[in-house]
Amino acid sequence: MRTLAILATLVAGATSLPAVAETKCSVGQMLALPVTMSGLRPMVPARINGREVKFIVDSGAFYSAISPGSAAELGLKLSDAPGNMHIVGIGGETRISVARVKDFGLGPVTLHNIEFMVGGSEIGGTGLLGQNVLGIGDVEYDLAGGAIRLMRAKNCNNVNLAYWAKEKALAVSELEIEAPTSILSHTAATVILNGVKLRAVFDTGAPTSMLTRGAAARAGIKPDMPGVEPAGSTGGLGRRTYPSWIGPFQGLKIGNEEIRKIRLRFADINESGFDMLIGADFFLSHRVYVSNAQRRMFFTYNGGPVFDLSVRKAEAMAATEAKSAPAPAAGGVPATGPVTAEDFSLRGNARAARSDFKGALADLTRAVDLAPDNADYRYQRALILVRTEKPGEARIDLDRALTLKPDYPEAQLMRASVRFRADDRTGARADLEAADRMLSESSDLRLSLGAYYESLDDPGASVSQYDRWIAAHPADNRMPMALNGRCWARALSGKDLDKAIGDCDRALRLRPHTAAFLDSRGLARLRSGDLDKALADYNEALALQPKMAWSLYGRGLVEHRMGLAAQAKADIDAAIAMQKNLPEKARKLGLDVPK
Repeated sequence: MRTLAILATLVAGATSLPAVAETKCSVGQMLALPVTMSGLRPMVPARINGREVKFIVDSGAFYSAISPGSAAELGLKLSDAPGNMHIVGIGGETRISVARVKDFGLGPVTLHNIEFMVGGSEIGGTGLLGQNVLGIGDVEYDLAGGAIRLMRAKNCNNVNLAYWAKEKALAVSELEIEAPTSILSHTAATVILNGVKLRAVFDTGAPTSMLTRGAAARAGIKPDMPGVEPAGSTGGLGRRTYPSWIGPFQGLKIGNEEIRKIRLRFADINESGFDMLIGADFFLSHRVYVSNAQRRMFFTYNGGPVFDLSVRKAEAMAATEAKSAPAPAAGGVPATGPVTAEDFSLRGNARAARSDFKGALADLTRAVDLAPDNADYRYQRALILVRTEKPGEARIDLDRALTLKPDYPEAQLMRASVRFRADDRTGARADLEAADRMLSESSDLRLSLGAYYESLDDPGASVSQYDRWIAAHPADNRMPMALNGRCWARALSGKDLDKAIGDCDRALRLRPHTAAFLDSRGLARLRSGDLDKALADYNEALALQPKMAWSLYGRGLVEHRMGLAAQAKADIDAAIAMQKNLPEKARKLGLDVPK
């Protein structure tokens, strides 16, 4: 796989930066990549055979990869990987194929006949940009400033390479990293958590930092301890998901920086040679220079929280419009701050990723003012407006974005959601149908379309969307959700109930003891007349989540059919107290509703 040699040749004319010390040391920039944060995922633009795509920058991936659905959408031919190759991640093992891309564009560079791994789950972009590109020299991660830079340093042994820090009088932390190998090219180092040494991989592809359950236990934190909260399931490239928790820790020492009194996620994941993934949350709060030659990492702190997993943080900041965090040093723009519309867009998305919605909205508004005919900036601002409960303003941006760029399925789906919330079901349906026409058969967005059509009480269209997504994404870690969505849509329609039960059975094999899946199967069994099994499903679902209104109502309907009047009344009354429109919903489905 020839990516390294070709890319190194094409970017040999590096741009020089100011000297970092009074030595012969010089640092040059080979390639600057603009980074747009999509939530906590750093996305960079690329081109595959002339088509504009987005890649997630994943410093935890040893090689660049394309998702199976995206490979199908792009019409890439797949071949077997050499030696029956497979990869192992926190989502389990995944077999891979290889796709050869005729023309791959990255910034001003176009590479030819480049191979990518293909396999695993969809990850929110076309693929992952891994260490075979990021590791060709040094790399600077300036996510808060909207840039990742491939760097080249000469004669810089034992020199502090945080070249931006001296001018701004910033404190620089240093950390010795492991020497990369031909197989293990990750950025890895030893960190200290609660006084315990752990092996950490610095992984921009992980949205939030995370410990293995074993590492958390060695640091003194276990799931059943006070202050530890369940945090749902987590997964990775493969199909498997694992339970996770959030717990309090006294302090994490990374090099000579110590972050005290923090809350970290830990999960029951495979310990694949690491104890901790240090994710994009850390990279957003720091500017980082990785010197592979020196085997050192240099970083400065941008301000604001490093690890903040409060489930109410985003909502609280949105409601109060909290003051913006101090603006971090912006990469690739003058020291006074952003200048161009793109600069403001990049910083705005980075601020949104840290839940600084007030600052993000100001930046995106400035981007729109400077480039009013750019559909992407209007879509990005609409995302923030929706998150801050301003759907009317978001609708204006989405209307304009779709006028400027009619072939924009993401904006079409968001406008459908906004219209649905405003009870404009006709408009929402028109948007869904427009998006449907734009998308390829294998598009990842069909998973969202399936859910949207179900919300519009069109289970037949919902099943059709799930059919296409499931066929194109056989190894995706969201497969249980898709199977449950199709099971629920079929149960709502009252058709193909055996197939519905089969979908829910399969979803539960992949993710056992999931209340939502049991609830869906309970409805399918109720409609098929298998009352004993429907009752068992509802009982198990409610044991897991006692306040599921539909499960309570469904169990009440089962009990009513069984002649258990008192139990039926108690369950139905409790369900209606939570959700008053349940009898109306049941009538629409043709279910018997007790008076």
